[in-house]
Amino acid sequence: MSKIKCIEMYHVRIPLDTPFYPSWIPGYPSIDNRFDLVRIITDSGVEGFSAGPAIASERKGLGYLIAPYLIDVDATDMKLIQQRLREVSYLGVRANWMEPAFWDIKGKLENKPVYELLGGKAEPVELYASTGEVKSPEARVEEVRQRYEEGFKSVKIRVHDFEIENDIRQVEAVAKAMGDKMKIGVDANQAWRVTIVSDAPLWDLDRAKKFADACADLGVAWLEEPLPMDAYEDQIALSAYSRVPISGGEIHTNGLPELKMMIERKCYNIFQPDAIMTGGIAQTMEVARLCREHHLIYTPHTWTNGIGFAVNLQMMLAGGFNGVKPLEYPLNPPSWIVEKRDGLLQEKFHHDHGMLHPPKKPGLGFEIDFKELKKYGKRFFRMGRIGLKIYAVRDKGLKTALEIDRNRKKYGVNANKK
Repeated sequence: MSKIKCIEMYHVRIPLDTPFYPSWIPGYPSIDNRFDLVRIITDSGVEGFSAGPAIASERKGLGYLIAPYLIDVDATDMKLIQQRLREVSYLGVRANWMEPAFWDIKGKLENKPVYELLGGKAEPVELYASTGEVKSPEARVEEVRQRYEEGFKSVKIRVHDFEIENDIRQVEAVAKAMGDKMKIGVDANQAWRVTIVSDAPLWDLDRAKKFADACADLGVAWLEEPLPMDAYEDQIALSAYSRVPISGGEIHTNGLPELKMMIERKCYNIFQPDAIMTGGIAQTMEVARLCREHHLIYTPHTWTNGIGFAVNLQMMLAGGFNGVKPLEYPLNPPSWIVEKRDGLLQEKFHHDHGMLHPPKKPGLGFEIDFKELKKYGKRFFRMGRIGLKIYAVRDKGLKTALEIDRNRKKYGVNANKK
């Protein structure tokens, strides 16, 4: 048993060299790579890390909620960790993005990469270059040519215009220029439409069918998120109708229960949950298993940060689908580049002519560069056992805090009751 003795949380902002204009948030220039980092420290000295996307300091109070649920818990009891994170969610707070940190600890304790713990093996992973911005047809063709020259055999482009003809025109340009050299995927970013800055197109089933027909005629390899994430009936209809495989499922924060329903109903042909956002590693492994059972494809979404990429790389190797479809590799120079995406990692995930050789280090396969963390991160929470006792007294009063402590000791903080 390796008990949790301390939890730390950091807000990280790694500045980009030039602004990045994500297709999924029209009109919003991103000037840095932002995320929250959790550091789980155990009695044995082994530490685990995970990270979730962040806009600002919206998770500032999360530590005070999560620490009492986790301190003194066995960090390798995955069933209990899942239950604790589930209990936190009852209050409306999703914390499953922390779950990979405990797999990081478990792998380090057993001196194995997480993918080996889950039955996978080290083998090269083919990547597809995942663009992030909407561009003119001419600029897009030039970008795709650059990725081809770097060794990528597959690419994903973004479309997000109010007029379907303009979206089709961009796909046509790329297919005409590169279709005989590369597989082309298209992301419509309709699953989670964002209009916080500028308005955004909103597709219905009719438009999605028309665009899918055009993609099929142009030889597109897959069409991603062409409908709202909860338009289940329309998703079923489109996936059955389309001659191009329909993919999605990256940000369903309800996790396994929702994705299980969607798999059973075949809302998509390809399911791409991101383990950071859709329930953690354990639930995502079950999603991969269900996809096999229902003759569907699983492949991870990876567009968060370097740690999120590392987590989902482990899932690709563990899920049994490596080689079926390339793994997403976020790359949008000159703004979103490997050095900025993986800024806190001692060793970046650089590709080798569109391939990636998997890490063989135990756990999630990376080490944090603490100099970079000090430079770009700000710790906003730290609590250990003594800190938890002090917090309990201040929050509940001495008498109630002592009663809670007695109950924890009596019934066992690691009790895993159904």
